[in-house]
Amino acid sequence: MSTLPLYFDYAATTPVDDRVIQAMVACLGQSGTFGNPASSSHAYGNQARQAVELARRQVGELVGAPAESIIWTSGATESNNLAIKGAAQASDGQRRHIITSVIEHKAVLDTVRELEQQGFPVTWLVPDANGLIHPAAVIAALRSDTLLVSLMLVNNELGTLTDIAGIGQAVRANGALLHVDAAQGAGKVAIDLSCLDVDLMSFSAHKLYGPKGIGALYVGARAKPLLKAQMHGGGHEQGLRSGTLATHQIVGMGAAFALACTEFETDTVHISQLCDTLKTRLLQLPGVRLNGSATQRIPNTLNLLIEHPGFNSARLAGDLALSSTSACNSASHAASHVLLAIGLTQAQALSCVRLSFGRYTRTADVERAFAVISAALSAPALPW
Repeated sequence: MSTLPLYFDYAATTPVDDRVIQAMVACLGQSGTFGNPASSSHAYGNQARQAVELARRQVGELVGAPAESIIWTSGATESNNLAIKGAAQASDGQRRHIITSVIEHKAVLDTVRELEQQGFPVTWLVPDANGLIHPAAVIAALRSDTLLVSLMLVNNELGTLTDIAGIGQAVRANGALLHVDAAQGAGKVAIDLSCLDVDLMSFSAHKLYGPKGIGALYVGARAKPLLKAQMHGGGHEQGLRSGTLATHQIVGMGAAFALACTEFETDTVHISQLCDTLKTRLLQLPGVRLNGSATQRIPNTLNLLIEHPGFNSARLAGDLALSSTSACNSASHAASHVLLAIGLTQAQALSCVRLSFGRYTRTADVERAFAVISAALSAPALPW
């Protein structure tokens, strides 16, 4: 029986926390909370509805948002589509201009490109060499007809952190809406929507030790009347997202976000120590350098350019489960659009690895990762 490699791909997905699994299982089976949350005429439906509303409060509590502003979706991809297309399709025609960046997740890039093909003017911001989109760049791009600005809180490949507070002030002053993809940020960065000028924010459970297939969109008071539903058929979720609610997945997301509230400091300290230890040691090796800002970043993600004649990421696959690009690019084996955007050449972008850390990463895992990578650097080049 083969041994699985050590897991360093938490940015792609996380294992579901055992405590979350217990909460989900309680919603399944004949003795569980299996009712349809929309069936308010009997106890089974009301019981499920109460579980769903508790989860809604739990998600809101992590990010400083009222429960009624949380709309359930199938994940951050759907949330991004609802936010961006929903705002565009509800436009009165006077505001149609969209601002985003070239380093967003494909769920934003492809959605905005679709709108651009439909005639919406788009400004594509380019990051600086550290992978950052600065407020000044957004301010320079704002126009009188700007409808929406969509930027991620944390870059999924670099781990760089966007100054959403500064950007939000400028966008709000302009009268446009600000959408933030926070799939990689929730539970890793303190978020308080009660004091941020953010109108729409996307979340995903599976990035935070919850199940796949469930996410949420925060819809602020300014955005709610300016958003058009993308799924119809019953008017669920305040008319913004129809469909029978998956109680067990929603409860799982709520439990995961509740755990993130209580374990935020513990997780942050634990992960920071491990990431800093490995980063310090790896950057001492020849030909290894950090991609992205060294300071404006989360501790969970480490993206490294490894320029060494004896190195190929294929050497690591048997020992370390990591990424040489984002999950949305891996199927095509294409060089990362994010790494190309910060100035790396095609060859350099294909010589990068991303290690991402999580709640279950151990000190022994970090020691093993350093040993494997350093050994790969000292090995002779593979004959390709």
